[in-house]
Amino acid sequence: MHLKKMSLNDASGSTGSPLVLSDMKEKISRSTRLYLILDRSVNSYDELFEIAKKAIAAGVDVMQLRDKTGAARDILDFSRRILGMTKGRIPYIINDRVDLAMISCSSGVHLGQDDVPLAEAKKMIGEDALIGVSCQTFAHAEKAERDGADYIGFGSVFKTLTKPDRQPLDTDLLKKVFKDIKIPVFAIGGIDLKNVVEIKKLGGNRIAVCRAVCEAQNIEETVEQFKDIIAQVTVGVRRVMPVR
Repeated sequence: MHLKKMSLNDASGSTGSPLVLSDMKEKISRSTRLYLILDRSVNSYDELFEIAKKAIAAGVDVMQLRDKTGAARDILDFSRRILGMTKGRIPYIINDRVDLAMISCSSGVHLGQDDVPLAEAKKMIGEDALIGVSCQTFAHAEKAERDGADYIGFGSVFKTLTKPDRQPLDTDLLKKVFKDIKIPVFAIGGIDLKNVVEIKKLGGNRIAVCRAVCEAQNIEETVEQFKDIIAQVTVGVRRVMPVR
């Protein structure tokens, strides 16, 4: 089964002008900067839906559902609600579950190092679907790029409650990945409004966040602040805010 050129409102039955999957590959490659992870271990599904609604309105670029223990039916029901709301305007990705990404007609799937191999996932879901890979070493990142991943999540950058046993990565390694890996690299792990500037200093310009947005008192304002910080480009000692 392939998702080639399938629009997201095929899944939701909604109208509008959604991006086809090939357009989403272009979007994630060129303009995506803020990646929001909706984690079922942090919030209920009803809470996650409201968070997603506010985050999309504020300009989040891509969303991923992470539910390691949920029932397939619950993941599908939530995914269809989200797809009906987004109408394909931004990528929506499911963590781990290639089968559920296919059934729901989501934008793609995000894989861990112990999940289905990327090549096998491509055979299942199709060449046009987005596939991201979690990486913790330079070898992981090189392999993901070589195997055809559309992007990687690299971390943990800082100490994080999501992966409490994982130590923050060496800054020299982060610099090397940001410099040498040519597909989009999303720094992930413990990133918040206070430390996100450190990612910028190391050469990163894409981030993935969870609790910093999902537990924020003002979700829209937090998303906007992240977007503004990421958009800043350092030129010598001057900071230039590009037009968005």
